Amino acid sequence: MVKIRKQEALDYHSKGKPGKIEVIPSKPYSSQRDLSLAYSPGVAEPCKEIMKNPEDVYKYTAKGNLVAVISNGTAVLGLGDMGPEASKPVMEGKGLLFKIFADIDVFDIEVDATDPEEFVRTVKNIAPTFGGINLEDIKAPEAFEIERRLKEELNIPVMHDDQHGTAIISGAALLNALELAGKKITDVKVVVNGAGASANSCIKLYHSLGVKPENIIVCDSKGVINTRRKNLSASKKPLARDTPYDTLREVIAGADVFLGLSTGDVVDAKMIKSMSDNPIVFALANPIPEISYSKATAARKDVIMATGRSDNPNQVNNVLGFPFIFRGALDVRATSINEEMKLAAVHALANLAKEPVPDEVNEAYSERNLYFGRDYIIPKPLDYRLITTVSPAVAKAAMESGVAKGKIEDWDKYKNDLMRRLGLDNQLVRGLVQRAKSDPQRVVFAEADHYKILKAAQIVKDDNVAMPILLGSEVKIKQMAEEFMIDIEGCEIIDPRNPAEQERRNEFAEILHQKRRRKGVTFYEAEKLMRERNYFAAAMIETGYADAVISGLTRKYPDTIKPALQMIGKAPGVEKIAGMYILITKKGPLFLADTTVNYDPTSQELADIALMVNRAVKSLRVQPNIAMLSYSNFGSSKGKDAKKVSEAVEILNTQYPEIMVDGELQANFALNGELLKEIFPFSHLNDKKVNTLIFPTLSAGNIAYKLIQEMASTDSIGPILLGLDKPFHVLQMGSSVREIVNMVTIAAVEAQSKKKG
Repeated sequence: MVKIRKQEALDYHSKGKPGKIEVIPSKPYSSQRDLSLAYSPGVAEPCKEIMKNPEDVYKYTAKGNLVAVISNGTAVLGLGDMGPEASKPVMEGKGLLFKIFADIDVFDIEVDATDPEEFVRTVKNIAPTFGGINLEDIKAPEAFEIERRLKEELNIPVMHDDQHGTAIISGAALLNALELAGKKITDVKVVVNGAGASANSCIKLYHSLGVKPENIIVCDSKGVINTRRKNLSASKKPLARDTPYDTLREVIAGADVFLGLSTGDVVDAKMIKSMSDNPIVFALANPIPEISYSKATAARKDVIMATGRSDNPNQVNNVLGFPFIFRGALDVRATSINEEMKLAAVHALANLAKEPVPDEVNEAYSERNLYFGRDYIIPKPLDYRLITTVSPAVAKAAMESGVAKGKIEDWDKYKNDLMRRLGLDNQLVRGLVQRAKSDPQRVVFAEADHYKILKAAQIVKDDNVAMPILLGSEVKIKQMAEEFMIDIEGCEIIDPRNPAEQERRNEFAEILHQKRRRKGVTFYEAEKLMRERNYFAAAMIETGYADAVISGLTRKYPDTIKPALQMIGKAPGVEKIAGMYILITKKGPLFLADTTVNYDPTSQELADIALMVNRAVKSLRVQPNIAMLSYSNFGSSKGKDAKKVSEAVEILNTQYPEIMVDGELQANFALNGELLKEIFPFSHLNDKKVNTLIFPTLSAGNIAYKLIQEMASTDSIGPILLGLDKPFHVLQMGSSVREIVNMVTIAAVEAQSKKKG
């Protein structure tokens, strides 16, 4: 699991603009005319239309894509009744997940009402604002009554995710686990430990899937819920069974399925051994399961195991469900989320796990061949197919069950629209992180006496993205780490100036001397250069002491790149290195080159740069669609720069016809597909989403990149050096900790690829 420190979590939520979400206008607002249309007098027109036909609210407002995430803070995470204010960070987080996974906008609403009647009344009064209601962190048994009332009295989708999310995901896992175990759902004995909101919903859904009510035995903190128990609550009475057993240990013996929704470490190896053949164990308490994955699989080789943890196979994670369920419900304007829709989600998830897993998903989790089996019974959260599998299934079930006011006729178009909503931005970054974590590489931080570098080193170490090697004075580094409370325990620290490094300096100096002796570098000069951290770092990856280098935060770009060029050199077949940035935008990643190295490349050099960028983008599992930029369009100007871009495109189209590239193009035509198709219908890039831009000169690329980054406030990764024989990456001066971590991730993934050849 990711290691999170208290101050780091507090800083994440408080630094910059407090909180995690904001409201952004979706219409132009720069002119007085825009404002007059947005508000008075123009806004009166849609108001009048909605008054005539209330359903037009979906046409003229954001209601159809707006969900309220609502809580009273009575059951916040596993922390209990914390109150509405303390629940707000969780609700904002849920809003963030809705947005990044399904492009659903969210207002989080924290209600100061513990009385169910008052809570229901409050939600009903604000419901006209929203297309759907997601109830969150409300304690049982009040949660049952609140959801029941709201579903009955509102005509928009309402779902308490704490109840139904786990039920839906674990239901899919159950179907597939039973198939692998060779058991019929109507025959299995199920033991449930926990009797809260989630457990009740799981039990009801399992009944719908075919588990017989008499075959489910439920335990709470007092033991088995049997008919001999006194003073059972209204929600527990229906769960009582006529059984002589009183303890979990007794009822789990011979059980086919164990579902844990309780607390950690309440199940031991003996209990697992007492279960039937091919036992199915869903230990879903978080962060500590009822029994750990390692203990359960050690106790029984035939166990089919799932937990709520991301570091175990078969993670039961609600994010597999709620974003896509609401997406499908909203897209057909469903009046509720009914049993048919939930079951459709269950079967969609179960079936997706049986489909061949795309390379992109395997890569994201650093797997060679994920396939349906005991360690893969439900899809992975980063599987980009979830939105095009679950949402259509839910939408179709809503239509077929009669709760949809809207209608989808072209399902292929709908799936394409869903993909366009998300782009690839989140998938790219998260996929890279997963790949880096699969085989952490040794990354040298050449400027380890800087706060940002140390902080980034701590993060990648904690997240197991890389193994940091810190260069600099050990005393200074440790003093700085102590001053800023940065944990660098376990990080190797090397001071290139330390006399203890003399033998290694001599080794490195001899290599540099051999490479540069005909360029005027003597051994004495080479040994002196090895006292400089960038030369020492470059030598470390050249000789295999490390796998990648990060530097440049505090130095000029040419001063940082020079040691890499002299010590490492270019990769075979590369004439010129180049620099590429990745901008993480709402529409997906945008790759820009050359932004850092070549001042005025020739047409051949531009073509070479495009080739390197094409390979680099493909290595990130993105299909590059390349626009070669200029101030002209397809020969509209005969200037020198325009001509060389046109010649570069001709070289690429002639020698590498498989590459999707066109130009010369102005930037607005490259990025506006409709405009391009209207004016230049012959372009190879028509009906393609341009995601890669090659600039004619360094000044054009660098200026454009910095303008976009600053004005659009996008995250960036770079500059990524292309063409070096080993991963040596130069940060831009002033990079944030987040940008440094992104660069380390890229460097680690590149190092993995270099090793594989």
